[in-house]
Amino acid sequence: MSENRLREDIASFGEMLTRLGLAHGSTGNISVRLDDGWLITPTNSRLGRLDPARLGRLDSGGRHVAGDKPSKEAFLHQCVYDMRPGAAAIVHLHSTHSVAVSCLAGIDADDVLPPLTAYYVMRVGRLPLIPYFPPGDERLAGAVRQVAARHTAVLLANHGPVVAGKNLDAAVAAIEELEATARLYLLLQDRPIRPLDADQVDELRRLYPAD
Repeated sequence: MSENRLREDIASFGEMLTRLGLAHGSTGNISVRLDDGWLITPTNSRLGRLDPARLGRLDSGGRHVAGDKPSKEAFLHQCVYDMRPGAAAIVHLHSTHSVAVSCLAGIDADDVLPPLTAYYVMRVGRLPLIPYFPPGDERLAGAVRQVAARHTAVLLANHGPVVAGKNLDAAVAAIEELEATARLYLLLQDRPIRPLDADQVDELRRLYPAD
């Protein structure tokens, strides 16, 4: 796929995520890997109003080489790309229900959400919680680096989800599924739940291994 097409896709998906209520203000960022580097949304940009021509362009080492100044969380994308050679896109949002779950006390830091649906298991899998760091703090990269090779998605405490995918469509679909599952989890908080059992989860992981 051409770089121009990827630029258009980033803007299109940014608009879609905003329209769906998953992105607000100037929060969140999207990146796509190129043969010789990657593209990322600029700092303080609104995902719903991106100019494809002004996306930040970085080389394979994460150095800014063209376009607008990249998101201050570009280092986070760099560490995921380093640990996941098969990842071609990353989406990071501050989506409401996922952030709400990330603020709860007593959640399982090794696997934040229960396997409520088959599609959550297929598209997200296990979801580790990354300890809180201030926005832009590069210590966050070290914490994500420890788990990124084993997980396509992570949840940053009091912050939001980061999801990698084999392409941008896959990364967006996974973060949509994560947000929907977080919403279900919150809706069911006061009721007994019946998640998929271990055998059902293992079967799905065999049939649909994570990217």
